Amino acid sequence: MPNDSSELNELSGLTTIAAIATPLGRGGVGIIRLSGAKAHAIACQLTEKSAFTPRLASFCRFYQADGTVIDEGLVLYFKTPHSFTGEDVIELQGHGGLILQNQLLARVFELGARQASAGEFSYRAFDNDKLDLVQAEAIADAIDATSAAAASSAIRSLSGEFSQKINHLLEQLIHLRLHVEAAIDFPDEEDVDFLSDGVIQSKLEQTQAQIQQVLATAKQGQLLRDGIHVVLAGRPNAGKSSLLNRLAGQERAIVTEVAGTTRDTLHETVVLNGLTLHLTDTAGLRDTEDMVERIGIERARTAIKQADILLMVYDVTRDIEDNGTPLQLAEQLFGELPDTKRLLIIANKSDLLNDTTSLSTMSGDSKMTAMQQAGYEQVNVSCETGTGIETLVEVLCAKVGFHPPENSLIARTRHLDALRRTANYLAEAHDQLTVFQAGELVAESLRQAQLSLSEITGAFSADDLLGKIFGSFCIGK
Repeated sequence: MPNDSSELNELSGLTTIAAIATPLGRGGVGIIRLSGAKAHAIACQLTEKSAFTPRLASFCRFYQADGTVIDEGLVLYFKTPHSFTGEDVIELQGHGGLILQNQLLARVFELGARQASAGEFSYRAFDNDKLDLVQAEAIADAIDATSAAAASSAIRSLSGEFSQKINHLLEQLIHLRLHVEAAIDFPDEEDVDFLSDGVIQSKLEQTQAQIQQVLATAKQGQLLRDGIHVVLAGRPNAGKSSLLNRLAGQERAIVTEVAGTTRDTLHETVVLNGLTLHLTDTAGLRDTEDMVERIGIERARTAIKQADILLMVYDVTRDIEDNGTPLQLAEQLFGELPDTKRLLIIANKSDLLNDTTSLSTMSGDSKMTAMQQAGYEQVNVSCETGTGIETLVEVLCAKVGFHPPENSLIARTRHLDALRRTANYLAEAHDQLTVFQAGELVAESLRQAQLSLSEITGAFSADDLLGKIFGSFCIGK
């Protein structure tokens, strides 16, 4: 894949690209897609036809140079500019199968096409103004979606809903800039003080409020797309693997009464209450002379550092000493007390206690109250009976602020970054306006806000960013 969009542009030129657009392997249909100026001519040579009618499926045989038949199927022709890429596009629909598709693709290359790079079809659509950057990213997000909610959100972004919100905000910023520039350029207008009449401030505050609304929506979209990385950690035999199995709904991890059964990290992805959880089960943390177990513990500590949410699982019947607390156990296990935003304490085997709903039965009223006052949460569960698992999922969703509306839109980390920078520049503009009445500085902050917001749809994007984005696409898209 090219490193940046300048290389993509150089590769594109007048060349015609081709790639298999369906998964490789045995299947009912296999599709090869071509895009470029020579696509129609290649299809004519391949099928020995003189021409194809746009948007009309034609049954054809596909021939080798010596006249032997490679395969037979349908040809679809989409004439520029009425195609996905904005160029002439041909789709060859033959039989699914690795050999047939590779033979057909090789013949297409003989006739003048070249292999498409990852994401090059989508890049050409972006470059020809058929899609903006948000819509192009939504294609990949729809393909990679891990839940129905994420898929539907990606399709809404692909249809342009997210882009419309961004473009509406951009128009407001442009109008604001024009108003401020007018105040700077015509300072002597009679009876009008543009910077102090309240109009600019009112419009600026409205825009700030709308940015915050879009940012909140984008945060939900980013959680829908990426999910969260949850690491289960604790002492040996605390119930980490049992909890993983409960959350996964199947026996993914081996569970025995032998301490140190889990010796490596085990990964599982599940979708619970609409939130994708990338779960990592880890080796029990303890001092050991076993070389293999020590390697597993080192991997566990690496996973703990990288976790979005850390679930410290402990056995309520043995892991807390008489004068100890869950927070003291956390410090012993992790070397320091993790931040409240990252740590969630899981009290396992709560079914063995007389009162499974009372935190005080585990650590004493005053100690538990102190933990809660410090901002830490504990969830009582029983991996044996399943008690508390639903509560755990609800607490996890609440901890990361996951509550997507039905009309949520898929978003990426870069979108959040651009929105946050935009909000910061608008806050600077507000201060310069209300505190200092500095029109030139207000205008500059608004300009920076506009540039940041424009990065989302691709109006202003660095070449290396575009190369990275489209390089993550699959071949044929």
